[in-house]
Amino acid sequence: MSQPAVARRKFTVHEYELMVRAGILREDDRVELVEGEVVQMSPISSRHAGTVNRMTAALARLQVEGRAVVSVQNPVRLGEFGQPQPDVALLRPRADFYSTAHPGPEDVLLVVEVAEASAEYDRQVKVPLYGRWGIPEVWVVDLEGDRVEVYREPTGEGYGRQRFLSRGEVLRPLAAPDLELPVDQVLG
Repeated sequence: MSQPAVARRKFTVHEYELMVRAGILREDDRVELVEGEVVQMSPISSRHAGTVNRMTAALARLQVEGRAVVSVQNPVRLGEFGQPQPDVALLRPRADFYSTAHPGPEDVLLVVEVAEASAEYDRQVKVPLYGRWGIPEVWVVDLEGDRVEVYREPTGEGYGRQRFLSRGEVLRPLAAPDLELPVDQVLG
């Protein structure tokens, strides 16, 4: 006798937010909504936190100049079933600093995911997700691999271009090519 197929139920962003309001999920829970599934994120180590802090400081100039908003570990709404929380996102400037609604894919200039234990998940799940939604650029800071992966030219499958930058090389965001971030500075 064959087993019946198990159907998964996807949660919408609205249902996910209701779970937070009802206390089923707490605001400080380390979870995000990825393609309708509530996914537990890895704990943040001091190395991970330091890398996010360095990246934030390096990108802060763009916010001071009014060219972007630097968003740290905050939600980005990707349609009805997605609300990931990238480590850092560079957003189009908006007068309300996104206090009235989370940014959507059209607002995102760059996503940075810092990966210590989650590099494969980021590469296989999150990077293709960002590409499908048209995010123009994603950086995966691979702390274990000691490199930064740069993804550009979003497609329906992920990204058309990918580069691996090592120590001694320089990152330049598409949204601000005049800003040079040494990979050594990012990796610490």
